Amino acid sequence: MRFKRIREKQGSEETIEVSVGGRGLLDNPMVNKGLGFTESERRELGLEGLLPLRVLSLEEDAALAYEEYQQKRTDLGRYVFLSSLQNHNEALFCRLLVDHLAELMPIVYTPVVGTAVERYSHIWRKPRGVFLTPEQSGRIESILKSVPNCEQVEAIVVTDAEAILGIGDQGAGGMAISVGKLALYTACGGIAPEATLPVMLDVGTDNEEHLKDPQYLGWRHPRLRGAAYDDFVDAFVTAASNAFPHALIQFEDFGTLNARALLERYRSQVCSFNDDIQGTGAVTLAALIAAASVIGSKVSGMDVVIFGGGSGGTGIADQIVAKMIAEGLSEADARAKIWLVGRNGLMLSNMEELKFPYRRKYYQPEQRVKGWKLYGEGPITLADVVRNLRPAALIGTSAIAGAFGREIVREMVSYAERPIVFPLSNPTAKSEATPKDLIEWSEGRALIATGSPFPDVERDGRRIRISQCNNAFIFPGVALGVLASGARRISDAMFMAAATALAQYSPSRLDPGAPLLPRIEDVRKVSRAVAIAVGREAQREGLAPASSPAELEQAVDAKVWEPRYARVTLKR
Repeated sequence: MRFKRIREKQGSEETIEVSVGGRGLLDNPMVNKGLGFTESERRELGLEGLLPLRVLSLEEDAALAYEEYQQKRTDLGRYVFLSSLQNHNEALFCRLLVDHLAELMPIVYTPVVGTAVERYSHIWRKPRGVFLTPEQSGRIESILKSVPNCEQVEAIVVTDAEAILGIGDQGAGGMAISVGKLALYTACGGIAPEATLPVMLDVGTDNEEHLKDPQYLGWRHPRLRGAAYDDFVDAFVTAASNAFPHALIQFEDFGTLNARALLERYRSQVCSFNDDIQGTGAVTLAALIAAASVIGSKVSGMDVVIFGGGSGGTGIADQIVAKMIAEGLSEADARAKIWLVGRNGLMLSNMEELKFPYRRKYYQPEQRVKGWKLYGEGPITLADVVRNLRPAALIGTSAIAGAFGREIVREMVSYAERPIVFPLSNPTAKSEATPKDLIEWSEGRALIATGSPFPDVERDGRRIRISQCNNAFIFPGVALGVLASGARRISDAMFMAAATALAQYSPSRLDPGAPLLPRIEDVRKVSRAVAIAVGREAQREGLAPASSPAELEQAVDAKVWEPRYARVTLKR
């Protein structure tokens, strides 16, 4: 069934034209309104007798759905309910998500989506998105063109599920990641759901638990590697570019080795980005800009220790270095302020690097640590680095729970009035420290942002809200800005613009004791600002057609979809 949304102008009533009526409408979540179909619509569309008599507004429907949601007793049960709702009535799902965003986002996405990914084969109910396997390499374009209303697709999130959150290789279950990410495109950025397409590149899995599970839904095969893998991904990118020539592609949760390689391979060929690298870097930079303002510094005035040298950690390093250069440092001087520490200690230039050559540019010369006082034999530990370097900021992307212990935090407090500590690893169980511990150990002085959502912390009679370095502050706005401006490519400078725009919304700008990042409830407002900043930067770089500032803002606003029950009519 084909359909088309029609709006005469921004803010006007929306009409959906459908090609056929009858029960097929009720089975299509993009147009189904359930009890929201009016009496006249039911007569015109052949729905009389197929629904109970009562007609509900979207607000009434959402209230009933939320009541049912609250009856679920487990997070996984809540996820399954919301997933089923999304597959039944997209407008209702999005309305519920937007109205209760802070409560529902951790269910729809991190951290609960991690459990959903692991249990995907056992909770699967209805197909959504496109699954592609290597044996289909020669047919990918025709498969993509068979997607209903394929001409409306503008945003693709694709994963191969090798590095899901902090739980690793999850095979076909990675589809839940792509679906969840695109739900946030809509809820946070206002991109219409029919413009989005989740894709799972099912290249097998090395997860023995899934391979042995008789219920596993994916390709029961060891994970594809090497030239065969590269050829398959290339076949997908080529086919997607042909099928959806104006769509952006977001690479999501690819393994560390592939993530950076794919970003560099395709960024100059197609409109694409990697949120794990660029989005994580931008949202972290925004929090760091806010923290620097609180302590009366510039980002370029800080030494920054990053514990974890994978895609996320190096993506953060790249964004911080770019900011330092923008503030006047040379590239060499900016890189010298980044200290990468891995599981095997501080990364030094005399170490051999075979797997991840892209991070070697951040390896410190060994002469810079001569004379350091070390507290044990072997590699230079994170604690050694903090004691000797006395960094202003400590950022964690290691997925090692508890890595930022009391000793390290107390050391930072000994020399910094407001130590900056960002334990960013997901899910919650992998966080390098809990905010409660950080606040206790720092006597309430630490400037904190986390990767997972954490509850407020009570101290000395005040409630401290914990900022979440949530990529949802960045990627929906970036996508909105790219689509609204007509950008052909996505540059690092566009992510810098996104980070700067987000930092402007930091509550700490007005109150040094306030959180570094805004409330998630404000994300749609933030996404608009990010989109405008991204669009302007794209125009400045010649990556998008020129327009006036007012025209760009109008284009952004015109692109935003609001979840509501539109009038549905048969195309004549």
